[in-house]
Amino acid sequence: MDQLTLKKLLRQVQAGEVTIEAALGRLRSLPFESLGFAHIDHHRSLRCGFPEVIFCLNKTVPQVEAIFERLAGAGGNVLATRATMEMFERIRAKYPKTEYNEAARAITLRQRNPKRRVVPRIGIVTAGTADIPVAEEARVTCEIMDQPVRAFYDVGVAGLHRLLAHYQALQGMKVLVVAAGMEGALASVIGGLVNCPVIAVPTSVGYGASFGGLAALLTMLNSCAAGVSVVNIDNGFAAGYQAAIIAGQCGNRNGRQGDKVKN
Repeated sequence: MDQLTLKKLLRQVQAGEVTIEAALGRLRSLPFESLGFAHIDHHRSLRCGFPEVIFCLNKTVPQVEAIFERLAGAGGNVLATRATMEMFERIRAKYPKTEYNEAARAITLRQRNPKRRVVPRIGIVTAGTADIPVAEEARVTCEIMDQPVRAFYDVGVAGLHRLLAHYQALQGMKVLVVAAGMEGALASVIGGLVNCPVIAVPTSVGYGASFGGLAALLTMLNSCAAGVSVVNIDNGFAAGYQAAIIAGQCGNRNGRQGDKVKN
């Protein structure tokens, strides 16, 4: 339940359209609902602006299905990360509008229309094609949070001219997510070119001495570009979530005419 839903319910009670008992029944699961194996945080949307996200790794298919059903029943958008095709197929049987991004391994269900339609303020950049799955997790997260993105894939430092060809477009973004493996230098390079926050995502792409993304992580943490922050290895979700929050707080300040169009 989010703020708009709660306000609507309170107005319905005030107008006599919903009884107090019925309203109490709808509020009974706040702030959380116990399923025994999980405590679903229905209050999170009120606190943070977006419902709890399901991290599917190490959960069974029935567990994911049960959690998804409870979150969907609250009426908001639902996001499940690190999900399998089997999980998606089980959920889609009940919710036909559910979508699955195979690269991102993410399940989404949109039950609310986007709050606004905007020119993308978030750019998602990858050093190589191998980094795209992590970038796609960030993209799916941004978009289910009503923040469209523009992708700049395979523009790593081994061919710097590919990145510079997008220089003007990168300058127009309010926040950038940069996913890179190997030595992870791309985030520092971009941080020295733009005037917006750069969220660096080290990926586990690389040969032996990359240590599963640790080399890229240390490079990004030691960046000399002051505007670079870093999330955990392969954590496209966290980067996308953070980028969506930043873009959502930008409003239309310093934006071009027509960036924001109300539905």
